[in-house]
Amino acid sequence: MHRHFEDQLNELRSNMIKMGSLVDEQLEDSMNALHTGDMELVNKIFEKERKINEFDNIIDQEVDDIIALDQPVAADLRLVVAALKMNHELERIGDVAVNIAQRVQPLIDFQDLVQRTEILEMGNIARQMVKESLDAFIHGDANLARAICKKDDIVDEMNRQKFHFVVSEMKRDPRLIEPGAHLIVALKHIERLADHATNIAEDVVFLVDAKVIKHHASEEN
Repeated sequence: MHRHFEDQLNELRSNMIKMGSLVDEQLEDSMNALHTGDMELVNKIFEKERKINEFDNIIDQEVDDIIALDQPVAADLRLVVAALKMNHELERIGDVAVNIAQRVQPLIDFQDLVQRTEILEMGNIARQMVKESLDAFIHGDANLARAICKKDDIVDEMNRQKFHFVVSEMKRDPRLIEPGAHLIVALKHIERLADHATNIAEDVVFLVDAKVIKHHASEEN
């Protein structure tokens, strides 16, 4: 019975890692598509979304089965609870990648504006936060998870700066109003990526240290 339980937990971890890898690929493709206007990448993103949703369902079912049949406690229970929360965050990150990809077509003729906004710079930081949050989970690294939380403010500030830049460009040239609106939405989606990465990092701290840091700014107090 104990061996079966360990196998279930290992399978849960494995599926979390596989889903995280797919999500990271989605993010890489969505950032590159936005930066280059590559519609082939957009199509790949839409196709891969189904696989991410399948993993979402599989992990939810695994968590339900473990709780119902094995009634885990202590560290095992924290793993199951963290997996459930992280699964939701990963599924939402996959959705965000799709939302970013939906902005590629409206911006395909306005690559100059996209490049000057330097949205890829912000996107790469947010994506790195997601990747590091997954690494923190894989390696049980609470220190890395805490460091990720501190990066959220950096992305927030970049979002504010780039938002003001795009608005100024829209005021300067009315032809940029529509693409500028799409670009602002893309910026908001990228800002949300950092939020989801932060949430995963907080779950890792809960998993490793049994400590809730949902409002991590107050942790130092």
